[in-house]
This record gives sequence, C-alpha cells and structure tokens, in this order.
Amino acid sequence: MSARTLLLTPWMMPHKIISWQDAVTMMFLNKVEMLEAYDEEIVSPSLSIRMPAVVRLKRSASNTKRGVKFSRINVFTRDGFRCQYCGDKKGMGELNYDHVVPRMQGGKTVWENIVTACYPCNNRKRGRTPEQAGMALLSRPVKPKSLPLTPAILDLRAIPPAWSGYCASIGAA
Repeated sequence: MSARTLLLTPWMMPHKIISWQDAVTMMFLNKVEMLEAYDEEIVSPSLSIRMPAVVRLKRSASNTKRGVKFSRINVFTRDGFRCQYCGDKKGMGELNYDHVVPRMQGGKTVWENIVTACYPCNNRKRGRTPEQAGMALLSRPVKPKSLPLTPAILDLRAIPPAWSGYCASIGAA
C-alpha cells in the first residue's frame, strides 16, 4: 500500500501530501480528523479502519519558528515557477536555481541568495552577479514565511478522486 493522504489546514486549505502511515499516526495522536477515506482497510489484530485519503489538522501547525524548508521545489514554488530574469513560466524540468551572488564570489546557498532561473538565463549569467551580466532580477529573493500547495506539486502524480473537492481552490482538480 503506497496511498498518499492530503493534509489540510484547519481552514480546509491544502497544506501538504503525507503518507497514509503518518496520517494514521496523527489520527491516533488526535492531531487530525479524517474527512475522506479510500476503500482499502488497514487491519491489525486489535482494530480495522479505512485508509485515510484526506485529513484536516485540528490546530494550526506551528512551523512559523522554523520557517519553510529550503529546497529546490520550494524555491520554484516561492518564485511561481517563473524565471526571475526573463519572466518565463516553465515546468520543473526546465528550471534551475541560481545563486544571485555566485558561490565563487562568496555567495551562499540561502533563501536570500537563490532565485529560479531558466537554463538559457542561467547560462547567460554564468558565474557573475546580475549587475555584472547586465541582467535585472524581477524580484528580490526572500525567505518565505509559508508556501501554498501548488498545482505543480500536485501534478507530480495523479490526483486521487477523493482529493478533488479540496484541490479545486488551487486549480489542480
């Protein structure tokens, strides 16, 4: 069984995709309530429950202190899957992330120094700053406080029918 579970915020907005095992654990810890279930059952010697398809957090997750994890997909999501040099919107396979101040010039791999770039713009910029390359940034990179679950993330795999009513608000279903 490799079913995925859609985790919603307390306000019924898609938050992230988790494993059914994590969803069951969160149910037993009374952190979530199950809203939709798959037809499959999880059977143990002491109980039998339907596999969770959609669960909702009972309280707001307190990730605000930690912030959003730095990752390639999160950089692309922050930037709207749009090259921060030419403005073209691309798919994940057509994007890279770029160090605004190149590492060879002392730039670090942190939110405030990384932007989404298409391959042609990234190649044009090479190991230079945007100013040195005669290129302008569309927006200054910042560390996001939160990120929405985007259609691009959901499109990595087919959306189960049980999720469709909950994903409509982000245009994925």
